[in-house]
Amino acid sequence: MSCDRSLPDPHHSADRGPIFYGRRHGKKLRQRGQTLMQDLLPRLALSEPGGGGLDPFTLFPRPVNAVWLEVGFGGGEHLAAQAEANPDIGFIGGEAFVNGIASLLNHVDRRGLDNVRIYPGDVRHLFPWLPEGCLEKAFVLFPDPWPKKRHAERRFVIRGNLDALAHLMRDGAELRVASDDPTYIDWAIDQLSTHPDFVPARPIGECRRRPADWPPTRYEAKAIAQGRSPAYLPFIRRRREDGAK
Repeated sequence: MSCDRSLPDPHHSADRGPIFYGRRHGKKLRQRGQTLMQDLLPRLALSEPGGGGLDPFTLFPRPVNAVWLEVGFGGGEHLAAQAEANPDIGFIGGEAFVNGIASLLNHVDRRGLDNVRIYPGDVRHLFPWLPEGCLEKAFVLFPDPWPKKRHAERRFVIRGNLDALAHLMRDGAELRVASDDPTYIDWAIDQLSTHPDFVPARPIGECRRRPADWPPTRYEAKAIAQGRSPAYLPFIRRRREDGAK
C-alpha cells in the first residue's frame, strides 16, 4: 500500500466519516446482558461531544495517571484484566458488536471496576475529539483479518488509522497489535515497520512470545486450540522531535 498521505483513506467517507465493516449484533442477549445494557452502559458510555474537544482524564470518578485505549475489545477479557491490574489507569474501549459490549459490562460489574469507559461503536469516530498525545498505550488485538485481497483496505492496521493513533499517542507510548492470521501478521508488520511514527519495541523475530503483562483473551485461546500461532507485535511511538509527525 502506498505511503502517500494525500491518498484518500478507504476507511473514510466525506459525508459519514469512517466506514464500519463488521457485525453489530449476534445472538439475542440473555436477561442479565439486557439489564446491563439498559442500566450500566449509559453510565459508562462515551459520546462525541457537542462542541470542543474531550479531555479523557476527566472521564473517570477519580484522578488517573494515564489513559489507555483498546480498539475493538471483543469480549472484553483483555481490557477488564488490564483495568483490574492497573487501577490508576483510565481505560477507553471501543466496540461496535453489541454482544461484546454486554460481555465487557459483565466483567466490569462483577469486578467492580470504576476505571473503564466504553465507546459503543466505531471508536475512530471518537478520535477527532481526543487531544494530541493523550494516550500512553493502545491495543489492537485480533482484529478482523479481512483475508481476501479485495478486502485488504478494510483492515484496521492501515496507514490512515496508524496516522490517527500516532497523533493521539504521546512520545514513547506503546501500540500493541496481535493476530493469529498469517496474512494479517505479515501485513501488520509491513504497515507498522514502514510507518515513520513507530518502531518495534522488541525484535520482530520474538513476536511469537506473548509478554507477561499481556493478558490472554478467549479468542486467542480458541486460535491456539485450533493450531494457529498468534503474533504479538508491540511498537513504540517515536519522539516527535526525532522527525516523526
